[in-house]
Amino acid sequence: MSQEIFEAIRLNDRVRVEQLVSLNPTCAHARNEAGVSALMQARYEGRQEIVNLLRAAAGELDVFEAATLGDVLRLRLLLAGDPALVRAFSNDGFTGLHLAVFFGQAETAEELLRHGADPNAVARNPMRVAVINSAAASGRADLVKIVLQAGADPNVRQTAGYTALHAAAARDNIEMVQLLLDAGADASVRSDDGQTAADKAGALVAELLREATRTSMTR
Repeated sequence: MSQEIFEAIRLNDRVRVEQLVSLNPTCAHARNEAGVSALMQARYEGRQEIVNLLRAAAGELDVFEAATLGDVLRLRLLLAGDPALVRAFSNDGFTGLHLAVFFGQAETAEELLRHGADPNAVARNPMRVAVINSAAASGRADLVKIVLQAGADPNVRQTAGYTALHAAAARDNIEMVQLLLDAGADASVRSDDGQTAADKAGALVAELLREATRTSMTR
């Protein structure tokens, strides 16, 4: 029965999830073949009603769930009990900081950094995303700023050679692009398919990036 919950999550069947948890409360703690909890899988898939249901049924969150869901008090308690958790990797290869910034949780991101989280941690999975890549993927400039101020390398490349600047440009997020450029992001970097960040941007952001490239070449 525990694996049925993952199918119900995939189908966004909140009623079925509720039934399964009611019949067998341990379903709320189920993990799939990759070791991902039902709660995390629901969050990955953007099933917010199911996330709320499972959170109520699951009881105490682990460090990755707390980081993802913005539960600062639970996070503090966990880190007080085991400080090494701040640099631990989830079963699917992410640190709590990766998850906090990707899911837009500024408070838990800052809490993790205060406890010594590595702003340059790289995911231990085929994606090979660094924390800065996860922050850029969130679409939020404030999260990019948080990890840059903590010492994140703006030029680190994830799988396929993409940098945070590529992600910011693809979103036409001029605030994020400017933050990255100010932190030393290299606008001339090409992904494995030969694209610069400017190739992914709209006209205004593309011109900003091309100007940054021209300026760096004349130094």
